[in-house]
Amino acid sequence: MNISPATSLYLHQELVHERIRTLHREAEEERIASRVRSVRKARRQAERAAARLSSALARI
Repeated sequence: MNISPATSLYLHQELVHERIRTLHREAEEERIASRVRSVRKARRQAERAAARLSSALARI
């Protein structure tokens, strides 16, 4: 089966566009994962600060 040059070009362009869409999707997923990690880190820091504050208040 022979593929015409126009069809070949179209298929190549579609593959390129699909790869670009995939990269955009992966980048967005990574941004979301990064925000989740930041929120978890901030939550842990807040919990530790609250524990230190409670401990300090208990000593007063």
